[in-house]
Amino acid sequence: MGIVFKQSLKNTITIYIAFAIGGVNALFLYTAFIEDTYYGLVTYLLSTANILMPLTAFGVQYTILKFFSSYETKKEKDAFLSTAILLPLLVAVPIGFLGNMFYEQISNYLSLKNPIIKEYTFVIYLVAIATAYFEIFYAWAKVQMQSVFGNMLKELFSRVAATCLLLAVYFKWISIPEFVYYLTGAYFVRTAVMCLYALALYRPAFTWELPKNIGEILKYSLYILLAGAAGTILIDIDKFMIPQKEAIANTAYYAVAVYIGSVVETPGRAMAQIVQPLVAKALNTNQMEEVQKLYKQSSINLFLVSGLVFLLINLNIEQIYELLPEKYSGGIWVVLAISSAKLYHMFLGANGAIISNSKHYKVLLPYGIAMAVSVYVLNDYLIDVMSINGAALSTLIVVFVFNTLKLFYVKLRFHIFPFTKTTKTLCLIILGCYLLFMAWSFPFHPLLTMLIKSAFLVIFYGVLVWKLKVSTELNTLIDNFFQAK
Repeated sequence: MGIVFKQSLKNTITIYIAFAIGGVNALFLYTAFIEDTYYGLVTYLLSTANILMPLTAFGVQYTILKFFSSYETKKEKDAFLSTAILLPLLVAVPIGFLGNMFYEQISNYLSLKNPIIKEYTFVIYLVAIATAYFEIFYAWAKVQMQSVFGNMLKELFSRVAATCLLLAVYFKWISIPEFVYYLTGAYFVRTAVMCLYALALYRPAFTWELPKNIGEILKYSLYILLAGAAGTILIDIDKFMIPQKEAIANTAYYAVAVYIGSVVETPGRAMAQIVQPLVAKALNTNQMEEVQKLYKQSSINLFLVSGLVFLLINLNIEQIYELLPEKYSGGIWVVLAISSAKLYHMFLGANGAIISNSKHYKVLLPYGIAMAVSVYVLNDYLIDVMSINGAALSTLIVVFVFNTLKLFYVKLRFHIFPFTKTTKTLCLIILGCYLLFMAWSFPFHPLLTMLIKSAFLVIFYGVLVWKLKVSTELNTLIDNFFQAK
């Protein structure tokens, strides 16, 4: 797993640095420098833009990953990439036209419960367009097996920009409304940089000639567009629906808890950047042994790393909340639910990549629609009953049920399972560590308590997974490190 491991390691480091910066933003700078109403507004705008983004991208980022490796000549590749640049405009332009025509009605509807949204509604479309084309050029780089720089841009750029802008608010160089506008501009700068990098890796001779399999491309893009939109709804519909039912400040409290819980998935986000194109290539060349190998290795390694992160978060969650303003402290159960959902998703490894890059990708449409409808219905009921805890519970239920369905679908169609003989061992290690360390508490400052508990946990967990040889890749890495010494 050479190239996968090396680039995944670099991507993981980048993502954790980004999450550290984002954590400072989410937990301290936003909460200290911006009113919770505006923090909720920013969360709402970006989440709603993420829901719109798959439509404006027309599924092209996934289309590039699936089809690029199937072309043999440069002329075919150039025609394909030229078409890929134009396809999103088929959706983005009509959406922009209709949005402009009915802007007043749309903004009034979105701001019924929280009038502050009305003035900033147009930001949703702008961020969606910028993010869509960023993902397209990022996919362009990934098929050249170069994911590190794009991952740095994706994970670091907007967070660093937010840090700088939040400091500018603190020093009164800009106002809070200007913060929203400058942050929107940062997404366009990020896209421009990604575009230049993608073109430096592979510059096609742009042509109006359509690929020979344009019908298949359009069909795949349409399916992935709808399925991707449904998948995005699962991630961001809660942050969209909370302001429709409650004060927008609750979105800020929820966002902090979700951010903490979502750290569990960072290893998966890193590995996916390089595993996905490799899975697509293996499927295109019918190398099923390679697909199975990637499936098993991604599952055990992601579960191993994500399991440690899950433990570090949930065993220190009370101390984390002691560091935050008291009004943000109601999200402990949200953190547990979201982190559990993310851990289960990591547990299944490259499951989604196998389906989306195979001939069975069409199943993602009814699957995605059922998932989106389910999370909407659950949110609609549970937010009223349990507030933000209900939104988190909805996510956990839907992730568990539908990811389990995907697990057995891959088993049915490809006759492969992601689990190895050490999977059960790792499950017991994670459960045992949770039960062993959950009662630990020290009468010190929260930061010191977290440091002591985390140090013991990392050493204990690390020794167990090494001694029990849970991951071949991890043991090889450790052995090589000590041999080098």
